[in-house]
Amino acid sequence: MPRVLVVDDDAAILKLVSVILARAGYTIHACSHPVEALAWLDRETPDLVISDVVMPYMTGYEFLEQLRERTELSHLPFMLLSSHAEREDVRRGMNLGADDYLPKPFTPHDLTAAVEARLRRVGAKVVPTTHLDARALGTCSVLWKGESVQWVSRKAMELFFLLVERKEVTSWEAAEALWPEKDESRASSLFHTTLHRLRRSLSSDAVVSQSRRYALSSDLSLKYDVHRFEERVETLLRAPTSFEDARDVASQYGRFLPDVDSDWCEDVRHRLEEKQLMVLNLAASLANAAGRTREAAALHQQALTLDPLSERDWEGLAKTLGEIGDPRAQLARRREPWWTTDLV
Repeated sequence: MPRVLVVDDDAAILKLVSVILARAGYTIHACSHPVEALAWLDRETPDLVISDVVMPYMTGYEFLEQLRERTELSHLPFMLLSSHAEREDVRRGMNLGADDYLPKPFTPHDLTAAVEARLRRVGAKVVPTTHLDARALGTCSVLWKGESVQWVSRKAMELFFLLVERKEVTSWEAAEALWPEKDESRASSLFHTTLHRLRRSLSSDAVVSQSRRYALSSDLSLKYDVHRFEERVETLLRAPTSFEDARDVASQYGRFLPDVDSDWCEDVRHRLEEKQLMVLNLAASLANAAGRTREAAALHQQALTLDPLSERDWEGLAKTLGEIGDPRAQLARRREPWWTTDLV
């Protein structure tokens, strides 16, 4: 998949851009400062660079100038992001060699469309839009051939994600997961009605059956953000690299199907929360080792929103807050959550 380097000193924007593009299928490396990005570019070459304009110590324009001075990087597509999109600002960026200028605020579609257009123009491989792209982390969305699926019913959407998670099910297994309170006859009827609606929402051959077991057709070329997240977690835990990489993996996490209230979803949420907690603790350790104490504190706080009883994270939060002289260290020592102040 195409690799995109994102540079922005605003942690919220950095995370937003990274999450949007990661969910669209791109491999993201995020940096909070151009100097950090230039050091990374000494070792790696992405397919595209996206940079904010207004940053302390080195602006996006200066970052672009330094990048263009490097012969081996002078060809890289470069996009600027800025809330200042006056004509002279755009002209200055283009005169320095920027390939595109995306004004803030922007929508996810604005960003992904700009990235796809820029990569396509230079002949780089772009993420295909003809596959089925299922997203369940912090959302409930499915893109089919680049268009959002309009579900005939909410249960049809839930059945779809159940099939994605379990690979294949019998009618009874599906009915038990989706309608546990119904008797066998009623649940079976509901399953077949919902299966028909699922096929109407996607295509008539979207679900195949064999020996009374049902599964999504392999022709759908499914991409699933949960699978991408879990694969990256396993890779990270096997071979920890940098704090930035761990933070990037953690940024992909979101509550599984947040609007669906079913016991089977709770099982998936528990599985993903356990993996996210491992990533957050690893990221906090790497942040401490790199002297980034405030970021380590934020990661411990984030872990406690998932597991409020984690003694390891309470101790880590109290320690890191104490090191930076934050008075909330006393609250952490007393195990009193506040969570109204964002440490990031």
